[in-house]
Amino acid sequence: MKRYLITGASRGIGRAIAEKLAGPDVTLFLHGRDPVALGEVCRAVKSGCGHLVPLKHDLAKAVSVANLIAEVGAGPLDLLINNAGIAVVKPFGEITPEEWEQTLAVNVTAPFLLTQHFAPRMPPGSSIVNILSIAAKTGFSGWSAYCMSKFALEGFSQAVREELRDHRVRVVNVYPAATDTEIWNAVDGNWPREKMISASEVAEAVAYAISRPGDVALENITLTNVAGAF
Repeated sequence: MKRYLITGASRGIGRAIAEKLAGPDVTLFLHGRDPVALGEVCRAVKSGCGHLVPLKHDLAKAVSVANLIAEVGAGPLDLLINNAGIAVVKPFGEITPEEWEQTLAVNVTAPFLLTQHFAPRMPPGSSIVNILSIAAKTGFSGWSAYCMSKFALEGFSQAVREELRDHRVRVVNVYPAATDTEIWNAVDGNWPREKMISASEVAEAVAYAISRPGDVALENITLTNVAGAF
């Protein structure tokens, strides 16, 4: 049985990845903070995977990350997907210290802690996938906290990739452009969601990257609308 951990699996990109990767030879560890949404995705994928473990934790809290790690147990992971993230969208002068710290905790510190714990135990040919964003490469007005966190995770993951080469553990960074997920429900503005890429397209890219032979690394994947940014 392969063991896959996906954070932020209850909605959007995380849910699409879970649905794509579910298989009879896979144990899925699916993390989510919302028990209702997590329950829905678990019911959707349960029949298609070998074993399923829901993990209800708030990644903004270090103790919750530690509890998640304990629930996953001592067995090695074949795949770690750092997907969970939050977005505080407002002018930088209006961001509170609490919002800043929460963004750092979920988008940067949690992936750091999970990678630090699981990477040394992962077998050769396994993968760590970081769902970043084009906001890891370009700053956007009103998105300073989010961009900060994605730039930080970008730098961390690049360095970790080099450290893990001798262990033959692949680090795959995915940079989706605006993706039509629930995150936009809480963002003010008239966003052309019909022009956004779909979560399923991101999931397809992840599945392709991890399906490569163990000695092949598809390290950086950028996904955007062929018509360009908007």
